[in-house]
Amino acid sequence: QVQVVESGGGSVQPGGSLRLSCAASGNIGSIYAMDWYRQAPGKQRELVASITSGGVTNYVDFVKGRFTISRENAKSTVYLQMNSLKLEDTAIYYCNIRLRWQTYWGQGTQVTVSS
Repeated sequence: QVQVVESGGGSVQPGGSLRLSCAASGNIGSIYAMDWYRQAPGKQRELVASITSGGVTNYVDFVKGRFTISRENAKSTVYLQMNSLKLEDTAIYYCNIRLRWQTYWGQGTQVTVSS
């Protein structure tokens, strides 16, 4: 029984910042990796950033230099610090937790960047 909950989404002006949080709870074993995805209306879900159990991070090109993924293992929590937000960053952001044998998704949190 694992539950994944995202928070921190909202509305922001271009150039602004948001910090997303994702907390996993329940019968959690060892976390293999944690990822952030996003999906805009009419588009495919795409990977934004990931962090492995060894602390190795990965970012897609369109967020490099603007977004930072981090984690607190003791809290089973992953964060996504988003700076210099652009209109095209508008999407529902989903957290993905990869355990030993299963993957769990959060419900998503809406990020809206507008003038």
